[in-house]
Amino acid sequence: MMVRFPARAVLIDLDGTLVDSLPDIGCAANSMRAELGLSVLPLTRIASYVGKGVDVLVHRALTETMDEQAPLDAFERGKQSFNRRYGEVNGNESRVYAGVQEAIDELQRKGIPLACVTNKPRSFTLQLLERTHLKTAFSAIVSGDDTQRKKPDAEPMLHACKLLGTPSQHAVVIGDSENDVMSARAAGCRVIVVETGYNEGKSLCELDADAIVPTLLHAARLIEPHPL
Repeated sequence: MMVRFPARAVLIDLDGTLVDSLPDIGCAANSMRAELGLSVLPLTRIASYVGKGVDVLVHRALTETMDEQAPLDAFERGKQSFNRRYGEVNGNESRVYAGVQEAIDELQRKGIPLACVTNKPRSFTLQLLERTHLKTAFSAIVSGDDTQRKKPDAEPMLHACKLLGTPSQHAVVIGDSENDVMSARAAGCRVIVVETGYNEGKSLCELDADAIVPTLLHAARLIEPHPL
């Protein structure tokens, strides 16, 4: 029997769930590395660095590790370089995944309010949503600098639920990574994972998700309005 997800709100991740933003992130990361005299990294490597916000991405791209910290001077130069370049290219090569608009249309037809919840800084979030024509789909947008703590903490999900006036236990999160699952679980939300994204290079199989589906459209078809 197919599992159904009653929801009064749906909270959707951005990078890797709505949009394949890796080409532009990779461009900015490699531009940053070039300015600091480092070699180009393959996009597959940079994909594994995405998920916990710009600061973590910069440290990872400079150290080529998942958890080491770059020296402070290199980090500050790198972050300034990354932000400048990403502001120039954000949305140039990023593409909305197939089925995303249909998924949004389906959820809107069901009368379920939507929020975008991302660790991306707000200026870059709004820029990307506008350039991909997705911004108007969301009744609330929670970015990485809108709350004190980012995903995988519960705070971004709880803040989105508050903005939508929905108890977190009646919200469904859709994301592509462990960060989304952990944040959803901590907030008391159910969570569906899509296979389109990055998940810091890890397998999706061990995630504590309620469902793992190929695309956002598959997820939307599992969701139905929660009875009031």
